Amino acid sequence: MQKFEVIVIGAGAAGLMCAANAAARGRQVLVLDHANKAGKKILMSGGGRCNFTNYFVAPDKYLSHNPHFCKSALKRYTQWDFIALVERYGIAYHEKKDGQLFCDHKASDILNMLLSECEQYGVQIRLDTEVTRIAASSTEGCRFELRAAGQQLGCESLVIATGGPSIPTLGASGFGYEVARQFGLPVHPTRAGLVPFTITDQHKALCSELSGTALRVDVSVPGKSFSDDMLFTHRGLSGPAMLQISSYWEEGDALTINLLPDQDLAQSLRQAQHQRPKVLLRNWLAELTTQKFAEHWLASTPWANHTLAQLNGADMDAFAQGLHEWVVKPSGTEGYRTAEVALGGVDTDVLSSKSMECKTLPGLFFIGEVVDVTGHLGGFNFQWAWSSAVAAAEFV
Repeated sequence: MQKFEVIVIGAGAAGLMCAANAAARGRQVLVLDHANKAGKKILMSGGGRCNFTNYFVAPDKYLSHNPHFCKSALKRYTQWDFIALVERYGIAYHEKKDGQLFCDHKASDILNMLLSECEQYGVQIRLDTEVTRIAASSTEGCRFELRAAGQQLGCESLVIATGGPSIPTLGASGFGYEVARQFGLPVHPTRAGLVPFTITDQHKALCSELSGTALRVDVSVPGKSFSDDMLFTHRGLSGPAMLQISSYWEEGDALTINLLPDQDLAQSLRQAQHQRPKVLLRNWLAELTTQKFAEHWLASTPWANHTLAQLNGADMDAFAQGLHEWVVKPSGTEGYRTAEVALGGVDTDVLSSKSMECKTLPGLFFIGEVVDVTGHLGGFNFQWAWSSAVAAAEFV
């Protein structure tokens, strides 16, 4: 049996970060991953530019059954710490909006930085290596035994950094949850988060006709709302606003969408009617949105060919309300196929918030997405990967 002090399963953001930091402490570290390439999700994230953190990281940007759990790790390894690492490697970056930080060039800059850190401190990385067995060990100096690619491996500390089942085409799976259950640890049910909605009711035709059209909207479900861009698609609704609210949406919920949040449409219409009575309503609406949107939105209303002069007060109020309070009931989401994250995961009650170590099984650590901590869109999930990884690295 080949023994290591630390074995990390998962060569993604959290796994590589943990491995590099543990090795920097002088620990002998092996990283295993069944994929043929490290950091696949890093490479495709942020449209290929990797939204690696956010200026405004805070605990309220995370969902968890225990909203306090993430505080310790986020406080001890902050966005400023990761930004300092990025700057040390001379990686050019920019703020896109709302504190979101992206690479100027390619996401591979972040992956190469992590791989360089691992190489510098002597981390071994074995790809194309499937772990087929994990068991507690009674061998001296060895808490766990693994079988991987036909080899017997042993370690003092085992770190599960396998992520969740989102985007299975990149090799994502529920492996980490299986490990937790094997050792009797509770796992909260998982579902797709940060994911587009599918629409199958009477609104489907409108969404399909408007595919590619984007509007800045306010969207809400009971207890939560977001303001951001929404994109109509052939299958439903996407864009940052929809991805954000999807993490709070429950099956059967309706979405209430304000399609023109910066306007008081009823008042604006009355002013326009006085000033430009002969203008067609659809042309007036096109000035606020797009011609395509105006035509398709009005096609199913009684005002499709009306001028502003032809509208009475009730018409204007009804028209305004329809745009300010568009109620849509999604049939579902696109699921893990396109989801950026999985909600739920390993119950934080069984983990130390300081070390990410299992309270009942010393030497077993869970970090990153596999844990029941899920960030908002905008670099927050990467920051959780970095912070939870560094927390564990100090104790493995």
